[in-house]
Amino acid sequence: MSLLYPSPGLATLDARARDIFRRVVETYLETGEPVGSHTLSRAGLDLSPASIRNTMQALTQAGLLASPHASAGRAPTHAGLRLFVDGLLEVGDIGQEERREIDARLAVLGAKGGGRNVEEALDAASSLLSGLAGGAGIVASPVREAGVRHVEFVALGGGQALAVLVADDGVVENRLMNLAPGVTPSTLQEASNFLSARLKGRPLAEARHEMKAEMEAARRDLDAAAARLVEDGLAAWTGGAGGGGHDRNLIVRGRGNLLQDARAAEDLERVRVLFDDLEQKEQLIGLLDDVGAAQGVRIYIGAETRLFSLSGSAVIAAPYMSGRQRVLGAIGVIGPARLNYARVIPLVDYTARVLGRILDGQET
Repeated sequence: MSLLYPSPGLATLDARARDIFRRVVETYLETGEPVGSHTLSRAGLDLSPASIRNTMQALTQAGLLASPHASAGRAPTHAGLRLFVDGLLEVGDIGQEERREIDARLAVLGAKGGGRNVEEALDAASSLLSGLAGGAGIVASPVREAGVRHVEFVALGGGQALAVLVADDGVVENRLMNLAPGVTPSTLQEASNFLSARLKGRPLAEARHEMKAEMEAARRDLDAAAARLVEDGLAAWTGGAGGGGHDRNLIVRGRGNLLQDARAAEDLERVRVLFDDLEQKEQLIGLLDDVGAAQGVRIYIGAETRLFSLSGSAVIAAPYMSGRQRVLGAIGVIGPARLNYARVIPLVDYTARVLGRILDGQET
């Protein structure tokens, strides 16, 4: 986590400045409001308000604090938050009640065994983390490396079907599809047989790039409705024919939490920008893939990531891994820069570890 803002390090702050800086940041993260000298004085700081103001002014000139409004109160800048997180934040362990809730909610999915649905586990983990930590929960699906065992299209009625893909490792991926007019049960079976024969034993990400030529064979060998179904099924599982993160799923839950913390018009505008950011699937997956390259929890604040530079948001994320310590993906929380870092960091870390065990087929 590199410091991207020019600001002094903790070693350049004397004991008084460091104490006042810590108190300002902790109070701001607790209340979400700028902190004034009288607030610190009433909180037991054994200095006069004038002395506190002088130190806060020096911290402002150093780029660690700022006055967001016309009031005399100060709030940490993103550079100040980074300095606090890296050098002064005390992170404890996750609470027992939260640990039990995560274990109980995700253990239900682990009990499903070989037929577990990856997306169901990811969705549950993202929703759970959003609810516990506030902000929006975000998770990227793992890159599928197992080969395909079976493919089937199941009619649901109402012009819809379920595209079911079963991998060699027992993972099941389902996609809901709208059926074109003229699709019959025999069409569904024909398309199922065609894809099963060509995908069996091959990882989907690898097979996707080779299916272009085979689609020509599909259009020759199948009737028009079945060929269209094959194309739609592949698009549903891979997210399209392009590169990048198109064969990956991105799950975002808890966007409504972001609105609850908006206090003023400028806060609402930042949330609006953040909502737009959350639609940038490939960039978000890329960010989470960068998290996977790190060991443990990673934190981005404001302009440390180009994606959230305008909304001034923070991301706290951690990789989830297999039992062999192979990174499967990453999960995290996105919210305002005034997230409760001390509480959210252990929540993200523990949820990522439990999710990794669930997807690896271990007991929680």
